[in-house]
Amino acid sequence: MGRSCYLIFLFAFVCASCFSAISKNGWNNGDKYANIALKDSLEWADYYYNIGEFNKAISIYQKQLNLKDSENTYILKKLSLCSAAMQNPTSATGYLLDYLQLDFKPTFLLNEGFESIHGSAEFENVYAKVLPKVTTWSLLFLFVAVIGFYVVFVVTINKQIHTQSRLLIASFIFIHSLFILNISVNRANYMFEYPHTYLMSTWASFLYGPLLYFYFKATSQKYKFKKIDILHALPTLALLGYMMLSVYAVSSEDKVHLMLSRIQNGLNPQDSGKLLLLVILKIASLTIYGYFIRKIYLKSAQEKLLDAKKLIWQKNVYQIHILYVITYTAYGILVINQVNSGFLYTSSTAAMALMVLYVGYSANIQPDVFSGAYAYKNRLFPKYEKSGLTQSLSNELKENLVYLFAVDKIYKENNINLDMVAQKLNTTRHNASQIINEHFNISFHEFVNMYRIQEAKELLLEDKSRKLSIINVAYEVGYNNKVTFNKAFKKDTQLTPSEYQKNVLRV
Repeated sequence: MGRSCYLIFLFAFVCASCFSAISKNGWNNGDKYANIALKDSLEWADYYYNIGEFNKAISIYQKQLNLKDSENTYILKKLSLCSAAMQNPTSATGYLLDYLQLDFKPTFLLNEGFESIHGSAEFENVYAKVLPKVTTWSLLFLFVAVIGFYVVFVVTINKQIHTQSRLLIASFIFIHSLFILNISVNRANYMFEYPHTYLMSTWASFLYGPLLYFYFKATSQKYKFKKIDILHALPTLALLGYMMLSVYAVSSEDKVHLMLSRIQNGLNPQDSGKLLLLVILKIASLTIYGYFIRKIYLKSAQEKLLDAKKLIWQKNVYQIHILYVITYTAYGILVINQVNSGFLYTSSTAAMALMVLYVGYSANIQPDVFSGAYAYKNRLFPKYEKSGLTQSLSNELKENLVYLFAVDKIYKENNINLDMVAQKLNTTRHNASQIINEHFNISFHEFVNMYRIQEAKELLLEDKSRKLSIINVAYEVGYNNKVTFNKAFKKDTQLTPSEYQKNVLRV
């Protein structure tokens, strides 16, 4: 019994000794490691940040970075503020851009913690390119873009303009307006708010030249499209396909990341990854088509295919286009030399704005210039002069005759006669009379009255307040006196102009 008690006592003593050793060594080491882990926590990092020990805070924040994805945005914000407090703008902006990639909230740049680096080039570069701002230039370009879209609408609905000419000039102004709108959005830094505006006008980079080229051909030479002309659209189709795959089909978040990566690489956020190549190809396209447009214009001037007013219109459009080619070339030189600011950098946009404003002015003041003139020299119709009026030439002259009356409204000239019309059609008096008789089954005098009376009825219908006198309406549509007007009007409507107006108002 005594021996058993002794063994039990000895076993208890050994256990107590082991327990004591473990308590002194193992548990103390565990506490040590626990304390180390605790000092590397975000709480300690925040503590060091709050007391101004930014080096220690940065060390702990960097260790914690990427350990918990949910905390990365918080950690990057703190790392950026720590670096700013230590007046290290390079690190601060680097962490700042990494934060924006994860959580794009640009108002963070307004944090008072960045005041110490506000004058640095690195921070100001990010600040200027990310925060939304409305500037005078952005508002001005927005105004011009709105005018451009209005002009597109006005030209498109104006059926007095030849269809082909209308579509070409409307498309030409549309891509100008879209480009200027894109510039306005970029200058205000709203491309981050609306990421799908990123490079929204780039797809049309190779369309400016072809559209203006075919517009000049259509108005000066009455050119009709052929299947082979689709070749002019191939560069645009290729660029559109590339942009669809690389940019336009990308999500809005990816577009924001792409624009921020541009800034990190020292570029403007709206710059294309292949900007230099695109600029060179666009300059080549503008120059080549500018040469062909010049040839068409010079031919129109030399052969007098256009009247004086329309020739001046084309001359001005051509000169503004050449100005754009020159300013865009200057922009390309700046891009090659990595310069992304200054007057020359934006001069090409100013040239585009000038084009939009000039076309807008013309659309409201002299819309008849858009169609050009389809009067040709006799030498273009050798068959007609030698063998008489063939069916195809008869149809051609009929179209030109309708154009003269419906669009140019030559019937308003009170001294109009068959010789004058024949001269404008570049044909003989006999052929002009034959065209009217065969296609309209009326005499020349009746043909003129038909257009005059139709416009007179429209004027009387619009003049509901009866501000216009009958004689004023007569003069407006080309008559020399009221008697002749009343006689022609009554023959057409069985009513005098006054009776017609009363009936219309009554209805």
